[in-house]
Formats: sequence, structure tokens, C-alpha cells
Amino acid sequence: VQLQASGGGLVQAGDSLRLSCAASGRTFSSYIMGWFRQAPGKEREFVAGINWSGGSTYYADSVKGRFTISRDNAKNTVYLQVNSLKPEDTAIYYCAASRSAWISTTTRSYDYWGQGTQVTVSS
Repeated sequence: VQLQASGGGLVQAGDSLRLSCAASGRTFSSYIMGWFRQAPGKEREFVAGINWSGGSTYYADSVKGRFTISRDNAKNTVYLQVNSLKPEDTAIYYCAASRSAWISTTTRSYDYWGQGTQVTVSS
């Protein structure tokens, strides 16, 4: 599966963005989908994950209550609504697909990666 992330930008603290990740292929609905981010000089970290149906989600503590992951299997797209942005949210955001049976927070559990979209939050 090929993934294409979009929706990033330069925003001010407190603003919102909606990140999208479009997937190719007819088997999108069978994948666990995740969002990760990587800030300069830091390791890539898990942000949010969603199961195949959208009925189960999981978030990193740092974004819980501010970010919402969702998916539209008919459109082969997963979204990340990011609200109340903080300067520490600045990073490249990546979407990823996993053939695992459950949501994982580790990068090695994800089989396909998008190219990333930059989110920059100014104070």
C-alpha cells in the first residue's frame, strides 16, 4: 500500500489542523493505521492509532484530548485532527499502516510509511 500525507502547515499556538493520509490499494480497510511524528534531533514517536473499523483508537499521553484520529474506509483515508497546538507539537507527521491485529505504538510494527507532512507551531 502507498501512503500520501498532507495537511501540514505553519500555524500559531492554539490553532488547529486536519492532517490527511490517502492510501492506495483495495485492502486499506484491513490495516491498522497510525500517526507518528519526528521532531528535529529526536526519535520518531507514536501519536495515535486506529483499528480497521475505526471503533478502537489509542493516543499518546502528550496528545490525548487534543488530537483525534479517524478513518474513512470508503475513501481510503485516515485523518488526524490536531487542536490546541503547542510549539512542542512541531514535527514532521507520518502516517503508517500495519498488518498487525492490534494497535501498536512501535515503529517496527508498521509495514508501510507515508512521506510525512511538516507541522510547525509558532508561539
